[in-house]
Amino acid sequence: MGPNIMFSLSQTHLWSLVPFSYPSGSGEDSLDSLLNHPCCPLTPSLSPRKRTTSQSKTEPPLLRTNKRTIYTAGRPPWYNVTGTTFKEAFVIGLCGGSASGKTTVANKIIEALDVPWVVLLSMDSFYKVLTKDEQELAAKNEYNFDHPEAFDFELLVTVLRKLKKGKSIKVPVYDFNSHCRRKEWKTVYGANVVIFEGILAFANKELLKLLDMKVFVDTDSDIRLVRRLKRDISERGRDISGVIKQYNKFVKPSFEQYIEPTVQVADIVVPRGGENFVALDLIVQHVHSQLEKVRVSWSRSALASAHQGQPLPKTLSVMESTPQVRGMHTIIRNKDTNRDEFIFYSKRLMRLLIEHALSFLPLKVCMETPQGSVYEGRRLSGKRITGVSILRAGETMEQALMAVCKDIRLGKILIQTNHDTGEPELHYLRLPKDISEDYVILMDSTVSTGAAALMAVRVLLDHDVQEDKIFLLSLLMAEMGVHSVAYAFPKVRIITTAVDKKVNHEFHIIPGIGNFGDRYFGTDAPSDWYESDDGMDY
Repeated sequence: MGPNIMFSLSQTHLWSLVPFSYPSGSGEDSLDSLLNHPCCPLTPSLSPRKRTTSQSKTEPPLLRTNKRTIYTAGRPPWYNVTGTTFKEAFVIGLCGGSASGKTTVANKIIEALDVPWVVLLSMDSFYKVLTKDEQELAAKNEYNFDHPEAFDFELLVTVLRKLKKGKSIKVPVYDFNSHCRRKEWKTVYGANVVIFEGILAFANKELLKLLDMKVFVDTDSDIRLVRRLKRDISERGRDISGVIKQYNKFVKPSFEQYIEPTVQVADIVVPRGGENFVALDLIVQHVHSQLEKVRVSWSRSALASAHQGQPLPKTLSVMESTPQVRGMHTIIRNKDTNRDEFIFYSKRLMRLLIEHALSFLPLKVCMETPQGSVYEGRRLSGKRITGVSILRAGETMEQALMAVCKDIRLGKILIQTNHDTGEPELHYLRLPKDISEDYVILMDSTVSTGAAALMAVRVLLDHDVQEDKIFLLSLLMAEMGVHSVAYAFPKVRIITTAVDKKVNHEFHIIPGIGNFGDRYFGTDAPSDWYESDDGMDY
């Protein structure tokens, strides 16, 4: 980025937060508040209600719960129509002495960027696990936490590299009171911009290669000492004499030897830390320009024009159209079918679809009867099955899955259409712990262009689920959607009860089934509604 530049600052308005940052497997990211949000009415009500559209531009794109703030602006596609990731996260490295204001600068950058999907990663999470002797030294303020040897750079580089590539990562949580890592690690996913801050952020060559922009926060040493005293005494349970002793013995010498010299590799030097608003403005402008360079136009129209006239893929399995299946389709496709009958026969069809899909799971022979005889039976040859629904209409299939698979784990993905760009956008997900080991049943009621299905599969792959362990299930699909998914992800098994040939100019399946979500939940779609992920052939 050229020679080092020094600035003095200015304040800008801030939004922000880390959307997909949750304790792994804890379930703390409950959807309770989200489900009550007007964009996501998930439970069927007894009386019809008006369906609501996505977040208005005039309202702040924030959803606050009692535990966290969720940025409700969706994440646009980070992959192309082949399912391949086409852009990496933009990584900003913030370096500076202890208590120089790096976190403050990071938060102000996040606020000023005013873009969704920004992740803040702190180097403090990557302190090494101390031995018993080292813990005793730390308790006496005799351990140097500002030395390069105190950090697990190997783990840090691995985590940041995966996060930059768009993968889901697990970040250790360091306890400064006990000087050890907690058992629960935080899972982070979905970054367009990563802000990485730490005292030795520029001290490792492999780490430097991952940084797209390097910012050094330069704050007077006296101010840093005062801040450190306040922080360590109030937040980390230290006494004043211990803090000063540690500062003089370790912090100050380490800054002079290891931290201060790295200012030479910085693209920007920010004096006075969080008070330098001019530098903040320059950083934000540069990040915006870089994000604009990698933005690629992506829409359902691109999917609609591809794969025309191609034979259906071998990975597609369509249930036999028996008189029973044909009869249920006759009922649920009929525009005059009342809601009770629509729900009843949809559930019956879902149950048959789930049972049909399970026959494609790898099975093995192993059984002995009570009489001691060998029975050539079948049992799942794998760790687990997990169900993941694409909200909201895909959630209607969960009951059938739970009825067939005892104690199955469930996850949810919320994808909606951006009315201005026509792109699908990822708004929320909650996936079970260690899903990478599982066979995943991905559920959506209907698939037209395959845009939502493509995004959902990409999310699962980013969480290290194996492609050939993903089963996409839908009551009804259009040929276009089948081709789109099969072309991007040729190992994904696609299973449905019927495939219709046509899609109209509004991307609705013809003859189709109508808006499954509205018919199932009893909601009324506005006449000018532009379909999202709600079961209307997306």
